[in-house]
Amino acid sequence: KWFGTHYSVEDIQQEWRERWNGDLELSSELHLPVENKFIATDFSLKQSDCPDTDLPVRVTANDRGCLWYKKDNKFNIPKAYIRFHLISPVIQQSAKNLVLFDLLVNILGHNLAEPAYEADVAQLDYKLSVGEHGLVIKVKGFNHKLPLLFHLILDHLADFSACQDVFNMFSEQLKKTYFNILIRPEKLGKDVRLLVLEHGRWSMVEKYQALADGGLTVEELMEFSRTFKTQLYAEGLVQGNFTSQESIQFLQYVTDKLQFSKLPAEVPVLFRVVELPLKQHLCKVKALNKGDANSEVTVYYQSGLKNLREHTLMELLVMHMEEPCFDFLRTKETLGYHVYPTCRNTSGVLGFSVTVETQATKFNTELVELKIEEFLSSFGEKLSALTESAFNTQVTALVKLKECEDTHLGEEVDRNWAEVATQQYVFNRLHREIEALKQMTRAELVSWYLEHRGHNCRKLSVHVVGFGPEEGDPPGDDKQNRHGNGERDEEECGSSSYGEVSKLTFLPASPKMAAATSIMDIPSFTQSLTLFPYHKIIQ
Repeated sequence: KWFGTHYSVEDIQQEWRERWNGDLELSSELHLPVENKFIATDFSLKQSDCPDTDLPVRVTANDRGCLWYKKDNKFNIPKAYIRFHLISPVIQQSAKNLVLFDLLVNILGHNLAEPAYEADVAQLDYKLSVGEHGLVIKVKGFNHKLPLLFHLILDHLADFSACQDVFNMFSEQLKKTYFNILIRPEKLGKDVRLLVLEHGRWSMVEKYQALADGGLTVEELMEFSRTFKTQLYAEGLVQGNFTSQESIQFLQYVTDKLQFSKLPAEVPVLFRVVELPLKQHLCKVKALNKGDANSEVTVYYQSGLKNLREHTLMELLVMHMEEPCFDFLRTKETLGYHVYPTCRNTSGVLGFSVTVETQATKFNTELVELKIEEFLSSFGEKLSALTESAFNTQVTALVKLKECEDTHLGEEVDRNWAEVATQQYVFNRLHREIEALKQMTRAELVSWYLEHRGHNCRKLSVHVVGFGPEEGDPPGDDKQNRHGNGERDEEECGSSSYGEVSKLTFLPASPKMAAATSIMDIPSFTQSLTLFPYHKIIQ
């Protein structure tokens, strides 16, 4: 009536009524839904079976894994979090293995989608993530039936399989994912920066080449799956409404189900980092999307192997830098919308950087870098003139930020998991950082900054150069792509453009940056550099 929908009304046929009232045989396909085995029915809070602690403790460890545990006595909810890191030495052995690992995790998620659907309905969540050195499994929700979901994931990993059609589908999808990462300046800039700094890292270009060459097969994936599960180290964290003995069973299930051997040698969960020379170096590459004018400039200053106190000092420095950086580079110089300073912890080696995302239709990347240097010089003067009152105000603000109470159990778990995943185990890091902040002085902050800006600075600039007249490109190369977000499909790119992402084009510095040494070949540049030892910020 109200929406003008056509309808009709008629009596139910007498024949149907008689059949329904009689001995009608029901179809077996018509039935109530089967019981959802993942729906929790026990919401009681468990009693502790060991002394309560403020921080996670290691409740079991052997040569194949270990488990960290903390009973939740703060939020008092019938929920729990289970996280595991399955560390393997085979992942970083080649770019091909990295691609196969991506495919393994993606297809494993696909295989779980249907059997784990009921768990999702029952408000149980899971996530499978590709780590640099292992598979990360995260499970959370009501603790009563949470072990069932965890077991389901491990069962599918142990019995992993992939048919040809699924393998082809995910291979093509992954190729497009790599492609869309490479044509985004901010992603390419990060890849290039880490390729220079981290020894033994495989680039996204190498991963794309390994996949785009078409040499991978489903048989190779299955062989990689078997090899991956042969030797592992399983490290887990369980927090929430479980007892310690129940938590230990999760590690036991991992080792029993996957039947892996111990690692022949410890696998570091970080890379070794090169020590940059005492001179400015510039790595300038052309963007890989010809239809994109966006450029990115990152100026990075390496500090080196530092301790927890100096990491906190660097956080304070960047906090001081944020507002003047935005004011100078964006508001006054209008270099771009995205302008920011950042603390950099590169596999335990500290540094800080300033990044500007700009457009080749308006600015040259080298001009942008000169403006960044102009800002850093003016910031040094501003920092030297900083009053004790202004310094104390910033210290107090950062202390209050770190003293903020967790609003839910997941925040506490995330913080503790970061310590487990990086094998640093400084679970009271926030408290120690707060104590360090309270002892810092204005003179210490100023001298630390000026020391990193002086003649002994170790500086790396990474430019991803977009297409536009300011970079000397012919008219028409700066037209934005159809999506407007930097992403393009294979069909839009065409065969020639689609293939070009398999190679980086390095550009020399112009006379504007004559003082900088250009990096035209990353392996040649890094092979003679000193490597820092493995380092963790735990003291």
